[in-house]
Amino acid sequence: MKPMLSVIALAVLLSGCDDGAKLDPQKQIGPNPELPQAQNFLMPPMQVPEGVAWKAGEMPKVAQGLKIEKIADQLQHPRQVLVLPNNDVLVAESNGQPKPITAPKQLIMGIVQKASGKGGEGGNRITLLRNVKGKWEQHRFIEHLTSPFGMQLVGNTLYVANADSLVKFPYETGQTEIRTPPETVTELPGGPINHHWTKSLLASPDGSKLYVGVGSNSNVGENGLGEEYRRAAVLEVDSASGASRIFASGIRNPTGLQWEPQSGKLWAVVNERDEIGSDLVPDYLTSVQDKGFYGWPYSYFGQHVDVRAQPPRPDLVEKAIKPDYALSSHVAPLGLLFYGADNMPQYRGGAFISEHGSWNRTPLNGYQVVWVKFENGKPVGEPQPVVTGFLTDDGKQVRGLPVGLAADQQGGVLIADDAGNAIWRISAAQ
Repeated sequence: MKPMLSVIALAVLLSGCDDGAKLDPQKQIGPNPELPQAQNFLMPPMQVPEGVAWKAGEMPKVAQGLKIEKIADQLQHPRQVLVLPNNDVLVAESNGQPKPITAPKQLIMGIVQKASGKGGEGGNRITLLRNVKGKWEQHRFIEHLTSPFGMQLVGNTLYVANADSLVKFPYETGQTEIRTPPETVTELPGGPINHHWTKSLLASPDGSKLYVGVGSNSNVGENGLGEEYRRAAVLEVDSASGASRIFASGIRNPTGLQWEPQSGKLWAVVNERDEIGSDLVPDYLTSVQDKGFYGWPYSYFGQHVDVRAQPPRPDLVEKAIKPDYALSSHVAPLGLLFYGADNMPQYRGGAFISEHGSWNRTPLNGYQVVWVKFENGKPVGEPQPVVTGFLTDDGKQVRGLPVGLAADQQGGVLIADDAGNAIWRISAAQ
């Protein structure tokens, strides 16, 4: 048996007696998801599809009335996309930095996850894509970054959220490279562990504030709460001075930040905790309140206590805010986009969400881009699949993993495909 297969077989053996999800994922969608009893495992349940490359001519499937095209490939883990005012597209290419192994299960979990194509070195750069007479050029825009993720342009200043710092660069419309050294706006929680390394980024409408999503440094506080300082939170940074404060806390991993256009409120998609069963805990989409606390690590989806978090904090559990909308367990939402263009009017006013996909649920969940309808500033109904086919029909192989989303000037939606190392564009099929 090959070494990789031996490790995967051992992981399955150690995963305990969990025989998969008992609930239909549809029962864990919306404001009141079903939440079964938590389970305990020596190793969490794992099911990881084999990562394979897209074959020539292969591409994701799209909903009726849409078309899809590949506008870039041969990238190194494209994570986020930002459309500039002149319709150039910035792509942050990155992966997590090496970190110490603090428990045997982390070694096995890391190897198993890499089998799906989530491993490999990231580009540590930003690439610029430019459409010239129908052909997309690639330019090395900024290099030598540290696992960049979030990007925002405010006036003539480009902000980039590295894994450990928020930096800025001067930007001129039309330039195809920046070689000016970065200026640090503020340090961000990093360190040798940096469990959730991605730092999402969103500017306030007037550009005076920057909001940074910082994930937890553990699953449920097992590395010690001292390692969680200013983590599992959304930070508010003053763009002029770099001064910052915790805007909201108890949010395990807020990976997507956007302004909901009707209410003007801040919204996020959030990756919840693992290792208590295939049906726990639902990832979610929620509005983010100033000074709000959302439960992590002491409780989930309101006041459902997680007994693993020690010492207990009933005072914090009592004030934990229940998220607005569950997306079902372990879909791993990473991208959020409120769509307001006319190219695909059937989706106007709602939210596109990219689901990176599960590794610790049987059967698998996620691996798609969905759309959620909004009415009066709130999500309603069930998510509609918009882009699928990243996962093969039998669930044994995965060809791509959707992450960042952005709308271009023509109303098309761009999708960063992490494992597929590509950028896809969907639009109306007319």
